[in-house]
Amino acid sequence: MVLQRNTSHLYLQYQICANACHLFCYLLLNIFLCCNRVSIFYWWRQISKDKIFEEIIKLEQSEVSASIIPCSGWALGNIVNLATNHDDLSNSGCFIQELDFCLYVDVINCISENLLESFEKSKGTSQNVGNITFHADTSVAEEEDTNDDCRMRTLFMDLLKPIYQQWHLRKLLMLAKEDFPCRRATDYDPNLKNIHFRILKLSDVICFYYHMLRIFSSLNPSIGAMPILNMLAFSPGFLVDLWEALEMPIFGPPIQNSQETGHEKQLATSSSGVQVSSMRQRRNAKDTANRWSNVLQKITGKSNDSEEGTLSDSILFSHESNDDALTSWDIEAMRHASEGIGKDLMCIMYLFCAIYGHLLLVLDDIEFYEKQVPFTLEQQRKIASALNTFVYNSFIQNSGSYSNPLVDVAVRCLNLLYERDSRHKFCPISLWLAPARNGRIPIAAAARSHEAAFGIFPGIPHRSSVLTTLPHVYPFEERVQMFREFIESDKASRRVTGEVSGPGPGSIEIVIRRGHIIDDGYRQLNCLRSKLKSCIHVSFVSECGLPEAGLDYGGLSKEFLTDLSKSAFSPEYGLFSQTSASDTSLIPSNSAKLLDNGIDMIEFLGRVVGKALYEGILLDYSFSPVFVQKLLGRYNFLDELSTLDPELYRNLMQLKHYDGDVEDLFLDFTVTEELGGKRIVHELRPGGKNISVTNENKLHYVHAMADFKLNRQILPFANAFYRGLSDLISPYWLSLFNANEFNQLLSGGLQDFDVDDLRNNTKYTGGYTESSRTVKLFWEVYVSVQFCSFCINGFLLFPVLHYIFWGACNLVRS
Repeated sequence: MVLQRNTSHLYLQYQICANACHLFCYLLLNIFLCCNRVSIFYWWRQISKDKIFEEIIKLEQSEVSASIIPCSGWALGNIVNLATNHDDLSNSGCFIQELDFCLYVDVINCISENLLESFEKSKGTSQNVGNITFHADTSVAEEEDTNDDCRMRTLFMDLLKPIYQQWHLRKLLMLAKEDFPCRRATDYDPNLKNIHFRILKLSDVICFYYHMLRIFSSLNPSIGAMPILNMLAFSPGFLVDLWEALEMPIFGPPIQNSQETGHEKQLATSSSGVQVSSMRQRRNAKDTANRWSNVLQKITGKSNDSEEGTLSDSILFSHESNDDALTSWDIEAMRHASEGIGKDLMCIMYLFCAIYGHLLLVLDDIEFYEKQVPFTLEQQRKIASALNTFVYNSFIQNSGSYSNPLVDVAVRCLNLLYERDSRHKFCPISLWLAPARNGRIPIAAAARSHEAAFGIFPGIPHRSSVLTTLPHVYPFEERVQMFREFIESDKASRRVTGEVSGPGPGSIEIVIRRGHIIDDGYRQLNCLRSKLKSCIHVSFVSECGLPEAGLDYGGLSKEFLTDLSKSAFSPEYGLFSQTSASDTSLIPSNSAKLLDNGIDMIEFLGRVVGKALYEGILLDYSFSPVFVQKLLGRYNFLDELSTLDPELYRNLMQLKHYDGDVEDLFLDFTVTEELGGKRIVHELRPGGKNISVTNENKLHYVHAMADFKLNRQILPFANAFYRGLSDLISPYWLSLFNANEFNQLLSGGLQDFDVDDLRNNTKYTGGYTESSRTVKLFWEVYVSVQFCSFCINGFLLFPVLHYIFWGACNLVRS
């Protein structure tokens, strides 16, 4: 039997069985349609919920019961719909008069728990919640849908539409903050007595939306929980309310200034950006232009240490190895993971991570670092440290399945915070290292842990998850050693199969003409693919066509790779270009599309870079973080656009914060690209040329435009380069690093070094000794010249593990 209320397009699919108990389940919902809708909540209180759910289970097990939406789901949808009056077109509405909100929330939470339990009993599959991946919840939508199934799911989601409208949330929050008491039951029915009533709490509302978020993620296959996430993320103050509810149980009462540790004081006073109130007091109209300039500099990563809104490097890195600092960022309340928190706190934390992870995708640097909304930088560090400790210990302790949905959203939120910090520091390094300070397994064992998936090391799988999901808990130097361990292990396995990994018979021999190094290299090496891991024996031919003297014991092949990359990656060659005049990092050039074999050449250069990484050869260039992020399969923040197209970025930021009517600007969802003298119009969304940009969709336009520049436009090049790179370097190996660390791995670090230590460990050959006049002159000049000039001119390249590769200059006898 299907009940339908035409005035609100309410549909109810409910089967009626002969059994009188089944009839009760039908009557329970039918009261809404035939009688006073308010009184049903008190009937719910009078009748045992266990009895009701027993009857619902019997109904679901009957042959005539529909399976795509459990009966408890239809009960949930009808209760929500019948307790509200709403307009589908205007997204406005209200609750029915005389509604007892405490009982309404209690009933919804009770039925929601039952509905989620029915999902968990089904086969567990992955699902998508906006941009968040869950694994523990069951996705009913993963199975192939019939037309009736799709129709039923659509009808069910329509019943829940009031849930993701802001008026619904605002009303419940207002009542919770006002300690709104429930109306006495006897006001409605004198026969209902001795019922315990209470005030509506914020925790009740949080639990309500926690359940709704998980239900939406399970039953909405096309867009996941996006509607409810959008509503919650952009509801003023709700995210702050969630954090306030989390902060006290996690961190305890606020610490007075006189009791703060030296570490906390230094962080609190290191930047005026943390002291938001004092920063605002210093602002005045005269500073506006300078302050905006500073913001733009910070966005592009060129800010001074003393600038507002960020911490100086001396503060961020000064406590890197300090035990007290590490301890302070290892949050005690999170050390037991889900086992250490109650159900209410778990609901709050889940909802907070899901919403904030969604908001971080659209939060720009001006909001995050300058305006510091919705949280100050000090609060951001607290959030990052709490999630970092929680996620690490969740993997280490292998918490139960009950915590899995929470761990998934926490990982997503934590990784977004870490990626933002990697691009523009707001956390000390010690914060990320703190949870694993005492529990890190040895480097060699960690490097082999990827084999645990094959059952070779049964005691390591949970730590393998840490290494895969949270590599940042290991210091960068240790991760570099793991990377080299991966490669040495790969070389050893290849030797077992008979492949040649060193100079000698069986190595790959190539002949390279000095004037055609790119063409000859591409022709002879590109077809080798993964065989390029083998040793290469290079013979050079001079421009006169004569073979050059010399045997290749590694030096010539290194020279070949460095010279090849220097020529092919040069902006003059046309495959890559510099991101800006002030930033020499490289990104694929759109003009590469015009070359006959442009994409193939970029794929070949991916193999060249892979060969350099495989052999530990440093190259004297770096890639744009935007390009590296795509290689690593990670998200590019909107603010990365400032390094690629500063003018477009400024225009988009002005549009995002524009207070006037955007329609007056006559924009649509298209972008024009100039390529080879032609103007090509791309639609940012289907039918974009017919969609005007309005105040309602301007945020979508801003991010669609940024997505085109940061992702869609470079995706063909990134995919080609990735194919070549992955022939030699496993993507798993590179997942240990962020974009900046990848560039350090490729071209070495710019960190300072000890000159005396360098001199004491220098080995002289070719007849030179420490007392040679030329050597003495070298050290005198070396000490007197700025270190940066050596790096810029390619004289010295320093690998991150501090072994020195000598570059363009050789000592010669005077």
